[in-house]
Amino acid sequence: MISKRLITAGITLTVLFSACKTQDLKMSTAKEETAAEKKVVVYQVFTRLFGNKNQTNKPWGTIEENGVGKFNDFTDKALHEIKDLGVTYIWYTGVPHHALVRDYTVYGISNDDPEVVKGRAGSPYAVKDYYNVNPDLAVDPSKRLEEFEALIKRTHNAGLKVLIDIVPNHIARKYKGKSNPVGVKDFGADDDVSVEYKRDNNFYYIPREHFEIPDGDIPLNGEKNPLIDGKFDENPAKWTGNGSRKVKPDQNDWYETVKVNYGVRPDGSKDFPELPVGFDQKSYKDHFAFWQDKDVPDSWKKFRDIALYWTAKGVDGFRYDMAEMVPYEFWSYMNSSIKMKNPNAFLLAEVYNPNEYRNYIRFGKMDYLYDKVETYDKLKDIIRGKSFPDELNDIQKRMTDIEHHMLHFLDNHDEQRLASPEFAGSPERGKPLMVVSATLSTSPTMIYFGQEVGEAGNEDAGFGKRSRTSIFDYIGVPNHQRWMNEGKFDGGQLSDSEKSLRDFYKRLLNFTINSSALMGSFEEIQSVNRQNPNYDALLYSYVRWSEKQKLIVIANFSSEKESEFDLIIPSSVISKWNLKDGSYVLIDKLYSVSKTYLTVKNGEGSARFKIKPSESFIYEVN
Repeated sequence: MISKRLITAGITLTVLFSACKTQDLKMSTAKEETAAEKKVVVYQVFTRLFGNKNQTNKPWGTIEENGVGKFNDFTDKALHEIKDLGVTYIWYTGVPHHALVRDYTVYGISNDDPEVVKGRAGSPYAVKDYYNVNPDLAVDPSKRLEEFEALIKRTHNAGLKVLIDIVPNHIARKYKGKSNPVGVKDFGADDDVSVEYKRDNNFYYIPREHFEIPDGDIPLNGEKNPLIDGKFDENPAKWTGNGSRKVKPDQNDWYETVKVNYGVRPDGSKDFPELPVGFDQKSYKDHFAFWQDKDVPDSWKKFRDIALYWTAKGVDGFRYDMAEMVPYEFWSYMNSSIKMKNPNAFLLAEVYNPNEYRNYIRFGKMDYLYDKVETYDKLKDIIRGKSFPDELNDIQKRMTDIEHHMLHFLDNHDEQRLASPEFAGSPERGKPLMVVSATLSTSPTMIYFGQEVGEAGNEDAGFGKRSRTSIFDYIGVPNHQRWMNEGKFDGGQLSDSEKSLRDFYKRLLNFTINSSALMGSFEEIQSVNRQNPNYDALLYSYVRWSEKQKLIVIANFSSEKESEFDLIIPSSVISKWNLKDGSYVLIDKLYSVSKTYLTVKNGEGSARFKIKPSESFIYEVN
């Protein structure tokens, strides 16, 4: 969700957790439960945009003008090509039915007021019916759920696993569950709206006050619409999704959503059982058992049932939006319930507070968290000339005990595109960042569709502006469309440089998912090599190894300077690798055409390298 970190008010859920950062700390219980023999690669795709062939790209354009992608656009061929890229999971972003500006009343779907919808196509994080899917994505909206179920089956048949979003902190201002299973009531159906807070209310209220539309954004860019009248019927007003308690939210608030109540009182205190001391070391089975005889808030049960509904349909895991705005005790309850149904479920959370990481992993039973404010932000600073790669060493040290759980990415729907001028500036400059992001730790790697062909997000889509691919508008994604090639999914319209870039991603990702060393040990060799005057400040190097494989990784973040130097492999590494004095062949694993030699003398190794601007090497010791 855009501007997530512009939270202007709300409940503070911070419970600081002092964690040991000793480098040799063993992996946590949570890692043991989710340990994998191979790297995981997530391909995030904005479902509405993936199959759209229309190249009009009119700002604020309608579906008829700009087009929209469908579930059926993910053909067997498309899924096969994604799998061959080196992907193991697809995160289909924007699947649950969210608020949007289009008339689907013929299908029994209520219209949404444009004054509380962002853009025309709407934010995927303003969900209005959790038991169905976005009608825009279906060829036949009356069979939209069946079309998504067919996509789940096709994805599994292609050898891939499926992730979708769950947005626990907030829902659309006008939630209307038209597809609820028998016995399931809508959010707020039983709320006592006469009070600000009650534990089993689903929302927080501003009693006796009417909601007022915020000033600022002009709905639909000034287009006429019968629902645009300066009013939205919400009485009493509810707290806004980001926690704003104003009757009239600010335009920067998440005004299209309302905040869900998890039993956290307005003063921040908790109105539910807390986990006992030591439960950070307990398994998901222990967590599940703990909650069986506990009385929990109604919102907990509603979201657990939503997650289990999609799990039963074959969804393999979830990406949780703004998970840190919801107490980790709820996540213990929710995630342990999911794991009891599917022990291999992939549970990924958007958390931005490093002080809370260990709480959400160990107490909340999350498998993975975004590594945004540490590794991502540092890599962006490096390529923008604001930092040096040496500081990555400190991040690795701080993350030693949880590094497996910190998902790495360089591109997603919230962030500026990697190839945009506001980030790396070009796809080539993004390559060394990608090599480091994908090989630095045992954590999963994620890429965003179009990243592999250099999409820069240059379009002014209307509500969404350039540098990000808009999640609010009907729009096309030009580089991706050239790869899609009118549905052939063969890259037939790509330029030579775009084909080369996709080949780079394919080689890198396939190497990572098959490398035992990348699921093994790490040691930085940056410190010792920075003492060499020929070793440029924008170089970064480290080693990875397992019993079967030894790797040396070198990346050149400079887009201008070629470097030639002798890389030192310190005695501490040579000893752990059990290498005797002598000469060893080094083969580059990205292209297998570059070869050099590692010379070990008196227990210390050295190898001569020449590295071009924006170039990277992954050398295997033979």
